[in-house]
Amino acid sequence: MPEIIFPGPDGRLEGRYSHGPEANAPIALILHPHPLYGGTMNNKVTYNLFHVFSKRGFSVLRFNFRGVGRSQGTFDNGIGELSDAASALDYLQTHNPNAAAVWIAGFSFGAWIAMQLLMRRPEIDGFIAVAPPANMYDFGFLAPCPSSGLIIQGSDDKIVPENDSAKLSQRLALQKGIKIDYKKVQGADHFFEGKLDELTAAADKYIKVSLVPTSARAGKGAAAAQQQN
Repeated sequence: MPEIIFPGPDGRLEGRYSHGPEANAPIALILHPHPLYGGTMNNKVTYNLFHVFSKRGFSVLRFNFRGVGRSQGTFDNGIGELSDAASALDYLQTHNPNAAAVWIAGFSFGAWIAMQLLMRRPEIDGFIAVAPPANMYDFGFLAPCPSSGLIIQGSDDKIVPENDSAKLSQRLALQKGIKIDYKKVQGADHFFEGKLDELTAAADKYIKVSLVPTSARAGKGAAAAQQQN
């Protein structure tokens, strides 16, 4: 994937970018886990999410938060990292002004940042949150959650207990006008060791279904109903 350097709020940010095949390809931004605990854009979960979106024809960007790899700056407890993510989305939109849709995905700390960005950028159409750390951070800002999305969680996660992610999913699912899908990967730990194929399959299936236009989904539903009558 082409290496890119783009301006951030506290200096240059390092990323990897894959341009979609169509002029109006949808775009997706992928956010990595906690910088102080070894999180980088090359984390396996982050890397696999990047390639799932790329294979689905998205223009996709993953990048290192400030102070990670070749990205300038220092860790800022989520405040600066949210600004970094906003700059990354700006970069994506500048290079894809006719994008058909805007998605965001994040893993662990990255999921927390992704959900905050979701609240600040109304153009985001969908999200994938992997192991959102609801036991560590307050997700109360999702009131209401502005977009439908998918939460993926490992059943054997010792860092983010499955019960906490399930409760977050249930709370968001009560809101009108959106649909929250919840996928529990049985036997998966926080990093989905040995379970990455199941994680990527769940993400790919969700993206595939969600990209079908609403009119087409309605048409299929009507056709199915006619066959049953």
